[in-house]
Parts: sequence; C-alpha cells; structure tokens
Amino acid sequence: MVFDAHRHLGVLPAYPFYGGPPVKPDVTARATVAHLMADLYAEGTERALVLPNYGVPDPDVAFGFNELVLEAAAADDRVRCGLWVSPRPQDAGRTEEALRLAGERGVRALKLSFLLGGRPTDPACRPLLDRIFAAAREHDLVVHVHTSPGAASDIDEVGHLVDWYAGDVAVHLVHFGGGMSGHIKLAGSRFFDWIDAGKRVYTDLSWAIGFTPRWLAAEIDRRGAGHDRVLFASDEPWGDYTGERARLGAAVGDGELARLIFRDTFEKLYA
Repeated sequence: MVFDAHRHLGVLPAYPFYGGPPVKPDVTARATVAHLMADLYAEGTERALVLPNYGVPDPDVAFGFNELVLEAAAADDRVRCGLWVSPRPQDAGRTEEALRLAGERGVRALKLSFLLGGRPTDPACRPLLDRIFAAAREHDLVVHVHTSPGAASDIDEVGHLVDWYAGDVAVHLVHFGGGMSGHIKLAGSRFFDWIDAGKRVYTDLSWAIGFTPRWLAAEIDRRGAGHDRVLFASDEPWGDYTGERARLGAAVGDGELARLIFRDTFEKLYA
C-alpha cells in the first residue's frame, strides 16, 4: 500500500509565468473530487493528504480551493486535507476564515508557502505565523511548509519555523529543502540536529535531486534516526507520481524503512 502525503486539488487559471504567454503547466490538475478519486484508484494509492493547488500569484485562487479539499476529505475516509493559510498581513481576513475550518472533519494540516510573498523573518508576518501555529497546536494539525529555494522560502528562512515552533507543533518540510543547498544542509546535519533536539520535524523527497534519496537513506541507517520522519509524496500535478514512487522505492528498498515512508508515518501524522 502507498499513502501520498502531498498532492493538490483544483485547476489554476492560465498565467504568463516569467514574462511568457499565459500557460497552464499543471496539465494533470483535477477540478473535482471524482477525478481525484479516479487518480488514486488508478495509481493504487490507498490514502492521500490533499492540499489546495497554488502557483499563480493570486492568493484568492489558493484560498478558494479550501472548500474543495474539505469536500474531498468529507467524501471519502481515505482522504485527509490541508487548508491554505498565509502569514501576510494583507491575507489576514482570509487566513482567519480558513482557521475557523481547522476543526472540520478530515482536516489534518495547514498549508503554508512563501512563494506568493512574505518571509518567516519579516516582522510583519510574525503575528499571523504565531496565530497559524497556535491553531495547529490547538487542533493537533501539521504545518505543511514549502521549502524550495530561489524564492523567499529557502531552507535557511523556513528553518526558523522549526526553531520557533516545532517543539510542540509538527512541521512538514516539503521537498526536503527543494534543491542542492537545502538537501546538503538538511541531510548533512540540520535535519538530524533538529530531531536530536526534540523538534517535531518531518519531510518528503518530492522534487529532490537524484542523489538525495540514496544519501538520506544511508544517513538514516548510519545515524539510527530519522526513519520515522520521512514520507512519500507525489506533489501531483506538479510532481510525477510514477517517477517519485519508483525513485524513492529504489533508494529505500522494501524493508522497514520503506514501510514507514510509504505507509506508517502517514498513519501517525495524518490519519
């Protein structure tokens, strides 16, 4: 059985990314719960954490998909969902609306990304960060954080969230740092230092550069720690389910570590 700890629901509008014509690169994006469930069945995915799709620089779009992911979680017990929230002051009203839904059936996460603006160390963002993590603490939710470099959410910035909040709130670092620098900083020491310090830190390896799953698996074995902190994630429609599953499976084999990554840690964190 495979449990997917990170995929998106909702179809984005076309957008002129990077100065080009309007395009829709997320070609497998799904607009309905029925299409989502058909994909899970076709893949053989038994359970999934579903998050609002985002990427165009319009927070209204991501916030608008909160109702859709709630619908998915209510429709089938195999689905859990995360709600889109934002620490930007201009998004305060919509974030409060989202947090009022945090106790709804099937909600297991709050999704946070700085790709649409803001940064953890911006003083203007700190009040809403405190509010978001307080809600996660109250409802025993995971805060699901994008870590891709090249934007304001590099692991050095996002790492502050682990330092500040992960003592009593689970923080899921998406994409394991998102690139070469993040991978090396995390696998080289920082991820394990946080675990040793008692931080509730988790990660997935979607989008990870090729060497990273093998290296992280070797470090987990060498250090005897971290085996229960890594989850499988497809990041569909931005990732590739088949490729992510094959690549991670080749790195971790079919023993206890694979069982934890592909199933049991999801059960612990999201089910």
